[in-house]
Amino acid sequence: MNTFQLSGNLVDILQQEIYPATIHITDGYISRIERNNNQYTTYLLPGFTDAHVHVESSMLIPSEFARLAVVHGTIATVSDPHEIANVMGVKGVEYMLENGKKVPFRFNFGAPSCVPATVFETAGAVVTVADIEALLQRDDIRYLTEMMNFPGVLHKDPEVLAKIAAAQKAGKPVDGHAPGLRGETAAAYIAAGISTDHECFTIEEALDKLQYGMHILIREGSAAKNFEALYPLLHDHASHIMFCSDDKHPDNLVEGHINLLVKRALAYGVDLFKVLKAACINPVLHYKLDNGLLRVNDPADFIVIDDLQNFNILATYINGVKVAENGHTLIPSIPSSPVNNFIADPVTADDFRIPISDSNAKEITVKVIGAMDGQLITNALTAVLPVVNGAIESNTQQDILKLVVVNRYKKAPPAVAFIHGFGLQHGAIGSSVAHDSHNIIAVGTDDESLTAAINSVIAAQGGISAVGNNNVQELPLPVAGLMSNLDGYTIAARYSALDKAAKELGSTLASPFMTLSFMALLVIPHLKLSDLGLFDGDSFQFTTTH
Repeated sequence: MNTFQLSGNLVDILQQEIYPATIHITDGYISRIERNNNQYTTYLLPGFTDAHVHVESSMLIPSEFARLAVVHGTIATVSDPHEIANVMGVKGVEYMLENGKKVPFRFNFGAPSCVPATVFETAGAVVTVADIEALLQRDDIRYLTEMMNFPGVLHKDPEVLAKIAAAQKAGKPVDGHAPGLRGETAAAYIAAGISTDHECFTIEEALDKLQYGMHILIREGSAAKNFEALYPLLHDHASHIMFCSDDKHPDNLVEGHINLLVKRALAYGVDLFKVLKAACINPVLHYKLDNGLLRVNDPADFIVIDDLQNFNILATYINGVKVAENGHTLIPSIPSSPVNNFIADPVTADDFRIPISDSNAKEITVKVIGAMDGQLITNALTAVLPVVNGAIESNTQQDILKLVVVNRYKKAPPAVAFIHGFGLQHGAIGSSVAHDSHNIIAVGTDDESLTAAINSVIAAQGGISAVGNNNVQELPLPVAGLMSNLDGYTIAARYSALDKAAKELGSTLASPFMTLSFMALLVIPHLKLSDLGLFDGDSFQFTTTH
């Protein structure tokens, strides 16, 4: 029998009470809690849960993600394996499940609801209704992941409704994804059985959905940042609010996780217990998670902090095992062999020419994707660009650059369009992380740099790259072209170097690679690029570049 005890000021979130106590842990469970009259300088409280995250976006396999997350007091995630499923199907989901079980951390994976996400792009796999029904029978699959096909829900698509019905039959919640949905359409979407949304970017939209009983997740990731707009919801709706990161790159994960949102909310004057309900309690209750909540007979999952102002994490425990202490992870790195699905031939600069039929034209008006820093949505713009030797040229002075998507699953001509907002003055950046289907995506100032960036990714069988001054830097991602199987802190440092290189090329974005990865995300308006062409997210159909 393994027993130990720990004392401190116990923060009982459920009873909204703080008192000095000693907790007794026996074989990973809390066997007794003794109140006392001692004075302690530290506080004990349940660990944090990220209520919606794609682990793949950290570029780390689950076991490495856990090593970094526990340092910040995170003990659990509600994890959507949508990214690897779009590359490898159920086999990818099984990889995430198996790898996550190798470390002391509470990964709660779901059955991916939208693989492929749309019929307007080429994915690497299909997850059928039968696949989802089988996955939902597993105890280690906790929910149906974000139902991005909200038009399918509203128009009662039989396959979409069958997936929702499978979750309801299994007694498991259904996550939502409905950016901008308001009023009667939001009510209909929620009434179909959708329980959460993490896509609200205005408080008015969130309040609209809250009135119909939906839970709102306040998202603060590497690209999409909605905390500032939505944190006031905690004052009056704390029981229906959770925190999530959705997509977080490794350098940002080294800096912090849900703990940063807790600190910010407290700094804005939100009540302590309301903040902690969102960070620690609500995900456990909504998703019926196994997290301990500092009660007798609960698993000994908790964190130790210095005080209720600074909120510095001194130690993290999961199942009675100390997994982090004073900013250092105590989880060892676990070797893992890569799995992948990557077929792509090298490209040439000629592949990216955009010829026009008018041989006498000197300039032409084109449609332009308007990238927005800190948002997944884009603007639909237009610009006048020069025509040189019968083909449309980009213009760095206007910050109108070429955006390219190359099919990574079969040989096909690339899709080419124009984009504003990246700010590159020379060179190019490329990536095989391109939501949702994860074809190769690149943005650059000239065709030669685009070629070098894309061919670097192809040679590595997946990764990210930056090209400038005849220099190619790359970070291979051999696990599905999405993740590295190396030490998480090493990958974070290497990613930081590439992020710095992209900014030295002129990018003004806070997270250039993360923003790039969403320029192929068709389910978020307004204008995006898939491997099949330029896509209008408002009319939900392809459009022309000029």
